[in-house]
Amino acid sequence: MEQRTIAFIGAGNMACSIIVGLLQSGYKASRITAVNRTSERSAIFRDIHGINANENVMEGARNAEVVVLGVKPQSMEDLLASMKNIDWSRKLVISIAAGISVSRLSEMAQATLNLIRVMPNMPALVGEGMSGLYAPDSVSNQDRVFSTQLLEAVGEVCWVTNEEEINGIIATAGSAPAYFFLFMEAMQIEAERQGFDKHTARMLVQQSALGAAKMVVANPDIELATLRNQVTSEGGSTAQALNVFNKNQLSETIAEAMQAAARRAEEMESLF
Repeated sequence: MEQRTIAFIGAGNMACSIIVGLLQSGYKASRITAVNRTSERSAIFRDIHGINANENVMEGARNAEVVVLGVKPQSMEDLLASMKNIDWSRKLVISIAAGISVSRLSEMAQATLNLIRVMPNMPALVGEGMSGLYAPDSVSNQDRVFSTQLLEAVGEVCWVTNEEEINGIIATAGSAPAYFFLFMEAMQIEAERQGFDKHTARMLVQQSALGAAKMVVANPDIELATLRNQVTSEGGSTAQALNVFNKNQLSETIAEAMQAAARRAEEMESLF
């Protein structure tokens, strides 16, 4: 992977996961700077991860070839306004903020940014993330390749051709861990009702979920419906459970939930 100097502006959990992934993949610590206005947080990055730490946004961004914008969406306008004297013309900017379009980010920065939008998700914290990326046609192939490799340090990536599709990424991947956590939570609660202690109930649920996910990954040419059918014997206990899900229109509920997530992501673009 190309070793560019990177400044992470806003060193939260997602930025931390990317930094750790980069370091584990062999990226030089000396090429990474975490910029956070809290000195205690900066000290953690410096002392634990061995990278550069800085509380000065302007200094951190000015010296970087790549600037990763990792602050909360509601803080982005103030951040970019404070960076109005930065020369963005030779920098790649990567935004991991939901709900702010490429054009709006450039408007906030009062400059035409060479910008890639990224929508990562929470499992990036354990190296199993799923990130969607979008870039305007003006972004070079070299910058696209670099951004792909950057996010591959914490999981899988996919590119979308239209910026509006980022909202679909949010609904399908960004929010998805919460869907699975809710399903697993409900299973654990019922397992405890059936007499299992909390530890055993959680182990049963989480290992089953992990095993199912690994089976999907290990069999990319087998349809999910086929894998489901392989577990389901006609008239058996699994079939009875699936009948209840179908009776309560689980598939329709999931579709409605994902559509609601996508609509909300679209609505958020008008807030910033």
